Amino acid sequence: MLDAPITVYEKPTCTTCRKLARLLQDEGIEFERVNYFVHPLGADALRALLSKAGLSPRDVLRKREPAYRELGLADETIGDEELLTALVAHPELLQRPIIERGDRAVLGRPIEAVRSLLDG
Repeated sequence: MLDAPITVYEKPTCTTCRKLARLLQDEGIEFERVNYFVHPLGADALRALLSKAGLSPRDVLRKREPAYRELGLADETIGDEELLTALVAHPELLQRPIIERGDRAVLGRPIEAVRSLLDG
């Protein structure tokens, strides 16, 4: 799996995303960057990515975003599919960066979480 390509789903203006890119570049690790605001993740792609990371849609919600409050997403009765639909429609709600390598993925918050993908 260490030879599998690395894909970073990010927002380029995000400080954490920039720190991750700098870390990977400093270590000479090649990776593909996907700005999911320009190239949005569809429901199936997001579902697969979250599955690889062992995360639910609720795990990756950015709770400080205005859309979180406006859509009433704090309501615990809202199911995964409805949350997934909200994440697809409002990419600003998705925690970032998410790093994918082969059949695994991690949420890069904190950045140290990425080590598990880099080291095997």
